[in-house]
Amino acid sequence: MTAAADGFRMPAEWAPHERTWMAWPGPNATFDDPDGLAAARAAWAAVARAVRRFEPVTVVCGPGGTAGARTLLGPGIDLVERPLDDAWMRDIGPTFLVDGKGGLAAVDWTFNGWGAQSWARWEHDARIGAEVADLAGAATYASRLVNEGGAIHVDGEGTVLLTETVQLGPERNPGWTREEVEAEIHGMLGTRKAVWLPRGLTGDYPPPAPEGHGAAPGAFGTLGHVDIVAAFARPGVVVAHTQPDPAHPDHEVCKEITGLLGAQTDARGRRLEVVEVPAPTVLEADGHWADYSYINHYLCDGGVVLCGFDDPRDEVAAGIFRRLFPGRTVTQVDARTLFAGGGGIHCITQQQPKA
Repeated sequence: MTAAADGFRMPAEWAPHERTWMAWPGPNATFDDPDGLAAARAAWAAVARAVRRFEPVTVVCGPGGTAGARTLLGPGIDLVERPLDDAWMRDIGPTFLVDGKGGLAAVDWTFNGWGAQSWARWEHDARIGAEVADLAGAATYASRLVNEGGAIHVDGEGTVLLTETVQLGPERNPGWTREEVEAEIHGMLGTRKAVWLPRGLTGDYPPPAPEGHGAAPGAFGTLGHVDIVAAFARPGVVVAHTQPDPAHPDHEVCKEITGLLGAQTDARGRRLEVVEVPAPTVLEADGHWADYSYINHYLCDGGVVLCGFDDPRDEVAAGIFRRLFPGRTVTQVDARTLFAGGGGIHCITQQQPKA
């Protein structure tokens, strides 16, 4: 039996939450020096405190890590200890489901380090989805599909956004057909219509490492997660990343994606309305094409926690999100440290919906 056959579905992110789950950064390849780890922890703490203004937050820490986390997080945030490799809870954690009758469940996707990338370690992270589901008291559905929470986005009414280079990529699911992927996704999420993007942003694909070296600077990409490119703002409406500067390769990538989205219909037959959100003005970061994106935001009860980049377009993006979510408070948090590690605010948060 699938989760959908049992009456469960993934609600939209704007549906009411019980709490937000996060993970605490520890020493690993992503943050491989003391200064980088300290900066990451400060950035994670800033997001956790911003979310806590609106709803409860639980942070999973590695063994022995709660005391140090408490110092930066401050009061009012719950802490638990479980073994971890990395700290991107959107991807390593479960995808929560509800049945509309008070039941809570979760999908435990197969996790292999974002396509078994050379720098990734996932011995513990491959198990944390089931462990968080258990902590939340959710029934767990284990999926054979290699997938992450940042690689899906739903409208709560049957439509899901996916990316060909993720679910269909040989690094994750060699041999799976599009039909097989869609059947597994729909069976787990309760969706009926998949809208496929051909790829993600340029900076989300790691450049080759110099010969004889480990991961190249800027190497920590996901190979095309959708949550940096496009997201539902409400049924029938999608926010999409655009790159106004033709000097950046994402200029053409985004033109293709926004055109594709605007030609699509959702599970209920509505033509998608695309709200374009321009990228920050910066084109490069750490010597590589920047993939800074405001799309990687997090909706919590009464609030929008939005990436900031100390950029002239920060306020442009904030204004767009205020218009899209007039009943919510928009809070911007500096996300440059997060993006240096390969993700953003959405990537480090995972909602547990109210059952």
